[in-house]
Parts: sequence; structure tokens; C-alpha cells
Amino acid sequence: MIYNAKEHQLKLENLQMDYITFGKGTKPLVMIQGLNTRSIKGAAVSLAYMYRVFAKEYKVYLFDRRENVTEGLTVRDLASDIAMAMDALNITNADVFGVSQGGMIAQYLAIDRPDLVHKLVLAVTLSKNNDTVENVVNSWIEMTEQGDMKRLVEDMAVKLYSDAYMKKYKPLLPLLTLLQKPKDVKRFIILAKACLSCNTYEELEKIQCPVLVIGGGKDLVVTGEASIELAEKLGCGLYMYEQLGHAAYEEAVDFNRKVYDFFRE
Repeated sequence: MIYNAKEHQLKLENLQMDYITFGKGTKPLVMIQGLNTRSIKGAAVSLAYMYRVFAKEYKVYLFDRRENVTEGLTVRDLASDIAMAMDALNITNADVFGVSQGGMIAQYLAIDRPDLVHKLVLAVTLSKNNDTVENVVNSWIEMTEQGDMKRLVEDMAVKLYSDAYMKKYKPLLPLLTLLQKPKDVKRFIILAKACLSCNTYEELEKIQCPVLVIGGGKDLVVTGEASIELAEKLGCGLYMYEQLGHAAYEEAVDFNRKVYDFFRE
């Protein structure tokens, strides 16, 4: 199996979730993805390849959201799920890498369970709501409720990727619309609403581990200013991809290397 990539399902009394592992190292790395229209099922090999820079030194764990989501779910609840999964798998003192909504979850994980987090990278995320994220996420929820999946996927692509990236891959947009439309509409809406529940700003001083914040200067989802605000409040390092947006983690060829180098320091 490429990069030792495997798919698993965790079943506990109050929690059931899919997760992926890859890598041949012994150090634990927990990766928490952002809001997604699909689950991680079937994506073990592609994700392992995308994050292959970590495969030699780490055993990487990438957790999906819980299987049964309910109205009122918050990102703090999702952080509790990650903590429960880590406890069940005996993972402690892990390097943690959270992107977008995953960065919100990672903040709460470090606040509520500092024993689980060794170092933390927070990418294209925020510590409290702003007008931009509220408008963007609420518009995605509205499009989904109206069943306008084509418009949803297209708008997500425009908001996430740079103009240059969109121009290059525009011919593939119809295929992307087909592949990325939410499989479970109700689930996507609940998880999208959870994005708007993040409010860690006044608790950030509880994060005592080393932190690196990475942002996109042209982020149309959470804004680049949110990354700056987060880093300033934490008093930690900040790297901004000034010409990239929310999907800097996919577009920047050196993105994963920057994360890896920070964990190695």
C-alpha cells in the first residue's frame, strides 16, 4: 500500500467516525481537514500522496467528522470528538495540523486538552466570526437548502482558489461540480453551521504549545486579517501567502514543507 495508507472506522459507545492512517514513522501527527462536501472514504491513497512529506517520520491520523451529526453541533463538540478518538487510540503529545474549520477544531483541542497537543499549525482559519465568513457560509447554506448544487460548488471554488488557479482549471469545473456536490445535504448544512460557532479569541491564552499560523492574503472565506489577528493574539509565528486565498494549502507548492519544518524545529 502506498505510504502505508489505510482506512479505518472507529466505533465507540457515543462516537463513530471514519479515519485514515498513513506513514511509517512513530511520531503522531493529527490532521484535521476543513469543511468538505464529501467524506474521506476512498481517499486514503490520494491524501497520503498529497501529504507524503510527513510519511517518513510520522504516523499520520486524519479523522473525518462523526457519522451522526445533529442540529446545534459546534466546532468545540467536534474537537471533543477528536479528543475522544485520540484517547481511544492512545495518541498523546501529537503534532496537530488544522485547516480552515479544522483549524477552529484544533484550537479548541489545544485549549481543552493540552495533553494531546505537542505543536500546532493553524492554517487559513479564525478565532472569531467576521462579516466575510458569516456571509460566505450562510450563502453556502442557502444554496444547499435550495438544492442549487451547481452554484454551490462553483461558488466554493471561486471563494477558495486564486484567479490564476481558476483560469487554469476552469475546463474541469463541470466535473468538479459532479464530484463535489454534497452527498448528504443535511449533514453538510449542519457542519457548515458549525463553522459559525467558533469563538476561541478570549481563550487563546490557554494554548501553551508552540503555534504557527499560516494565512492567505486574498482569503475570501475567513480573510487574511483573521490569520493576522489570530497570530497576534497568540504571540506566535505567522506566514502569509499574500497572493493566495483560502486554498493556499493546495496551491502553494511549499505549504506542506513549511508545516513539516515548523514541527521539526
